[in-house]
Parts: sequence; C-alpha cells; structure tokens
Amino acid sequence: MNVPDNLRYSAEHEWVLDEDGLFRIGITDYAQDALGDIVYIQLPEVGAELSKDQTFGEIESTKSVSEVYAPVQGIVVEVNSELDAAPELVNSDPYGAGWIAVLRPVDLRAIETLLDAEAYRGLTEA
Repeated sequence: MNVPDNLRYSAEHEWVLDEDGLFRIGITDYAQDALGDIVYIQLPEVGAELSKDQTFGEIESTKSVSEVYAPVQGIVVEVNSELDAAPELVNSDPYGAGWIAVLRPVDLRAIETLLDAEAYRGLTEA
C-alpha cells in the first residue's frame, strides 16, 4: 500500500496536501483499493463551505458507494472535473491525477490535527 510521507491523512481515508495554503484532497490508496473499480464520483460545488468531517461527495464503485468527508473546515475553490469522464483516475493515480477537490482552509494549522504517514500506516495495518 502506498502512503506518501509528504501528505497528511484522516481516519476516514482522505489525504491532504498543503500547496501554499490551499489543501488538495483525495482518497488514499488504501481506500480506492477497498472500494474496487470506481465508476462514478459526485464532486462538491465550487464555493461550498464545508465543516470538518462533513460529507462533500460520494464515490461509487462496482462494490459499493462511499462518502467523502472534509478532513478540515474550508471553502471548495476547485474540483477535479476530469473525474466526470474518467473516475477510474482515482484507482490508477489516487495521489496524483485522481485528486478530488482543493479547499481554502479556515485555519492553516488544521492540517496538524491530521495523521502523519506513520500514524496512518498504523491505522490501516491494525
């Protein structure tokens, strides 16, 4: 399982990358593997104000439907519209082309409340 050291993680299997004060978010390799072949992703609306742990989208796979949660409080400033036509990018490249949304966080320090790579590995290997 791929768990990049430069990301932060939620217990709900979202990852966060701090890009100069904007947080790019997606689901982890662990999550996409558990879901199986992804066939549809409901993206959030740009401008949506999200609370921490609020559902902001759904991922439908051949196995099930799973909700995506906001790992921090913030405003959606960008979504990955490529996923409309190619939701399988989340399977093939969950930490790259398969990102879901970018948030402008209310508090930049909120990322410090998330799991680091070592803690996330411990969570998924338990």
